[in-house]
Amino acid sequence: MKLFELLKKDHESVRKLFAKLENKDENQAEERDEIFQTLNQELSIHAMAEEKFFYSALKEKDGAEENTLEALEEHKVVKKLLKELDANEKGSKEWAAKLKVLQENVEHHVEEEEGELFEKAEEVMDDEEMERIGEEIEAFKAEQLQTERAS
Repeated sequence: MKLFELLKKDHESVRKLFAKLENKDENQAEERDEIFQTLNQELSIHAMAEEKFFYSALKEKDGAEENTLEALEEHKVVKKLLKELDANEKGSKEWAAKLKVLQENVEHHVEEEEGELFEKAEEVMDDEEMERIGEEIEAFKAEQLQTERAS
């Protein structure tokens, strides 16, 4: 699958999970937790794959380092929020507020990635390289999901 199509598909999947979480209130902590665990898994694997294959290749290209470093910093914020959300009680208003902060961070990141970062990648990478990275990400994600299911 083409790199950008694959990443956009992941982004859409995450949007849908956030929408499901928005429909759950404090009295539905168990349902929140189930959806959140899926969201956590999707975002974590997506971030690992982007960092390992896409960002590492893009960072080495002339003129792309600044955009890539910013994206990596945004990933750090998302990972920190995911960790905090995972550790806290899902039935609180505070948890919902922190989830909203996560959602806003992810939406901002996706907007910049699908705009500036994808444009920069198109400038500095050829189709063959992007296709290869897309295949590597697909294989990595499948392997990660299989490993998580087995444990």
